[in-house]
Amino acid sequence: MGPALAWAVASPAALAAAGDPVAITFEGLYKSFGVLGYQFADPIVALTGRPVQIAGYMAPPLKAESDFFVLTREPLAICPFCQSDADWPVDIVVVYLAEASPLVTAGARVLVTGRLELGSWTDPDSGFVSQLRIRDARYRRA
Repeated sequence: MGPALAWAVASPAALAAAGDPVAITFEGLYKSFGVLGYQFADPIVALTGRPVQIAGYMAPPLKAESDFFVLTREPLAICPFCQSDADWPVDIVVVYLAEASPLVTAGARVLVTGRLELGSWTDPDSGFVSQLRIRDARYRRA
């Protein structure tokens, strides 16, 4: 099997292990929602700690230059901050940048690449609670 064919049949987790970002989508983040909350989809769990890439919209930032922003499935007019991870909306991802940078206009579609992190975490600086994050991220307009 030649190298091109090997890449074509490799699983997303195998590609991520090789260092290539795996494309993920908002629709593929969770496998179930119910009375007991939600569960991350198995492929997303398998990508924890690995490089991923996702497209979405930059929510309105707290300030013009920041080291993080919220990525949303659809453009939003207000910042989607949560009070607790129990209220975590399933259509956002917190993006922590590799370095602080000026943010694009709110509502702009961007492509984000970084390392996937799962589980409840409270940012010590902002108090923002998240269930799913992309760390060491970079973005560009999509």
